[in-house]
Amino acid sequence: MKLRMYREGDEAALLKVFLSSIRNIASRDYTPDQIAAWAPEDMDPQRWASHIKQLQPFVVELEGEIAGYADVQLNGYIDHFFVAGNYPKQGVGTLLMNTIHDQARRLGLSELTSNVSKTAEGFFLRHGFHVVERGFPVRRGVTLQNALMRKELRTADRTDIAQS
Repeated sequence: MKLRMYREGDEAALLKVFLSSIRNIASRDYTPDQIAAWAPEDMDPQRWASHIKQLQPFVVELEGEIAGYADVQLNGYIDHFFVAGNYPKQGVGTLLMNTIHDQARRLGLSELTSNVSKTAEGFFLRHGFHVVERGFPVRRGVTLQNALMRKELRTADRTDIAQS
């Protein structure tokens, strides 16, 4: 596995990861209507590209293709965290989560937060997050379910980085 930062030109490949993650992995926890609303066929590629450029995610490559990506923003919010549908349970998510934690320590963050799908909730729990509240966002007129999750970061971790 190779970890790197997002590069301009990754947008189409990251869209494929996003769509395959939802359609192939999250589909076990969401109905076909929910999947179609969350990962529609007619996504605007320019709007997508603009959002990805703002996120500046970490990217994992495996076997020469992008296998997953995730970001952490300056406020500790994880906006996107997706593993491609053909790479579940191969360590891609763990590498991304460890990278997010490393970045959070470098930034001196006190917590991480994310709105997490039902599918990803167990993974986030295993990495020390807890559910703050359940959410029911509406996409294209269809109600989904997610959870706002939070992890407080240890003060010692932040202090060690700040002093180095």
